[in-house]
Amino acid sequence: MSEQPFSDEVAVRIALAARVVPGISTRDLIEALQEFLGDEINEKTLSRITVTNLKTAFGQTFNLAGEEDGESSDIPLPAIKEAAQILWGETVDIEGSLPPIEPYEEGEMPQSIRVAVASNTGEELDGHFGSCLRYLIYQLSVDKLKLIDIRSAHKAEFSDDKNMFRVNLIIDCHVVYIVSVGGPAAAKIIRSGLYPMKNLKGGSAREILADLQKAIATSPPPWVAKAFGISAGDRVKNYKAAVS
Repeated sequence: MSEQPFSDEVAVRIALAARVVPGISTRDLIEALQEFLGDEINEKTLSRITVTNLKTAFGQTFNLAGEEDGESSDIPLPAIKEAAQILWGETVDIEGSLPPIEPYEEGEMPQSIRVAVASNTGEELDGHFGSCLRYLIYQLSVDKLKLIDIRSAHKAEFSDDKNMFRVNLIIDCHVVYIVSVGGPAAAKIIRSGLYPMKNLKGGSAREILADLQKAIATSPPPWVAKAFGISAGDRVKNYKAAVS
């Protein structure tokens, strides 16, 4: 199932709904929805799905232990109710809670790198590489930092290779910050030329990237030197000149 004939809105609803149901993947949810909607999965048909429909569909599709009417009793009812609300479109305005993108033109920040941050919430580093909702894209130099793009990762759920889809989504970046990442995914990240930076605690993306700016200015790691294409000594000189 490398491609689904869904609108972006429907794809987002399904991906988000699957997240709140324990043990159910996006593909599992699509299969369950098809029990009642067939291949006509769109905003109109999703608005008609009921909590009972979902309970029954999960029970019939995955042979979960259930009641006499075939409804699943293995999945918590609150999770099914929340999934139904998401499928109906009754969710918080996620995009409205995101930080504003700053104007940027290619080349306006000499000696800078592009950094992706795996995020689920606002401007926080709090995402696993393979499951985060989006990537915050920053352009970073020793004295400037701009949020230049926000890239949704929802469509990765409909790809045959989710990790490669995510890699290609941020392929123009030099480094990706994540809270965690699996071994196979890390290998694909590195092979693509990206450098994975794991930060288990996470936190404010801007504060974490401010630490990276300090490292670039004072004791840049080898991968930074390679990304900038200049020597570490020259980079320190540039920083001193910029802040003097």
